Amino acid sequence: MIVQSAPDREEEFAIFNHLESEVRSYARSFPVVFAKAKGTHLFARDGTAYIDFLMGCSSLNYGHNPPELKSALADYIERDGITHGLDLYNEAKESFLREFRETILGPRQLDYVVQFPGPTGSNAVEAALKLARKITGRPNVIAFTNGFHGVSLGALSCTGNRHHRAAAGQLLGAVTRLPYDGYLGSAADTADYLDHLLSDPSSGVDAPAAVIVETVQGEGGLNVAGTAWLRKVAAIAHRYGALLIVDDIQAGVGRTDGFFSFEAAGLRPDIVTMAKSISGYGLPMALVLIDRQLDKWEPGEHNGTFRGNCHAFVTARAALEHFWRKDSFAAAVAEKGDLLKSRLDQITRKYNPGQASAKGRGMMRGIDLKSGEIAGQVISTAFQNGLIVETAGPKDEVVKCLPPLVIGEDQLSQGLDILEHAIESVLGSTVNIARTRKS
Repeated sequence: MIVQSAPDREEEFAIFNHLESEVRSYARSFPVVFAKAKGTHLFARDGTAYIDFLMGCSSLNYGHNPPELKSALADYIERDGITHGLDLYNEAKESFLREFRETILGPRQLDYVVQFPGPTGSNAVEAALKLARKITGRPNVIAFTNGFHGVSLGALSCTGNRHHRAAAGQLLGAVTRLPYDGYLGSAADTADYLDHLLSDPSSGVDAPAAVIVETVQGEGGLNVAGTAWLRKVAAIAHRYGALLIVDDIQAGVGRTDGFFSFEAAGLRPDIVTMAKSISGYGLPMALVLIDRQLDKWEPGEHNGTFRGNCHAFVTARAALEHFWRKDSFAAAVAEKGDLLKSRLDQITRKYNPGQASAKGRGMMRGIDLKSGEIAGQVISTAFQNGLIVETAGPKDEVVKCLPPLVIGEDQLSQGLDILEHAIESVLGSTVNIARTRKS
């Protein structure tokens, strides 16, 4: 990679530095101007290619500009298909709903109705919380440590991250936060703790409208909830008259093997929130899946101008048709998830457990480097060598790999080679110590 001089770089970024808010974040870690993207790669304006393990924070599970989706969208635009439809009936929405029912809901025997709440994950979470409170008449919601559900006020109340919460500028209430699976160590069953609190009339925890949970916490640091714990939490929620909301915004759409992240646990959530890769093309789109018996909305009671993004309906339908009609796609993703796990385990075996450990599930995995400073140096070094990868966790200590689900094994290995060398570059002396002790 050619490193630009400071004056050249300052000139290249001048318009961004002058007009764009200081709130921007990803650009600070990957300081180039990108011009093109295809498949697994992003290309800078100077032509430099980068393997992308960020993928729009899992908004691009099928890679950049997948040809089957691009062709469907181009054809739709060419014939003057409706762009924006509010919640009017239209052919693009009709085609998506039919495909979603036949390819996803039907085979899984899930009797959900679909709400289009607005184009973002936060929109979906806000709608889910509002509906749960409307149905139960209760204000309290149970959320978990290290959970991330969005940064609008209702979703932010359920989000654990102190940095994001502090930006609210007001009290964030009506949420009781409890420890996620493993938060207190492997010996503590935090589901039992939840059960005990709700069964005790003097615990101070009000009966909740809902329990909202991620099966794998993405922004929280790739924490994985065990199957037994998830089943127990679901049973507890229902025992106390609360709805179970699974936030599948980042972990869904194949990122953790099945189309839904909760399939392996055999759960049937009352409400599911989805966004990110549901459009398949990076186009804004979100869903709230609601158990048919719980669809208690009145017409227009929750709305949004951009809940009818027809271009997203087109690419979402094409993604389901092309990738999900056959079981072979999910099987191939599972194989690559195993390969990713194997390589990350191999990398971390070079170090002491207190320095590096592999985490995650499926194609949503990474390495906990125990230090945000070290993880930051690793992603910077990786970027200099052609890999874009982000950090996660309460202290940004986890390097989080989100390669596209369609990535070839050679490209996956190439990206992981860059990551491995970046870690060795930052922790080189530690590698030598670990190897010496092993020998």
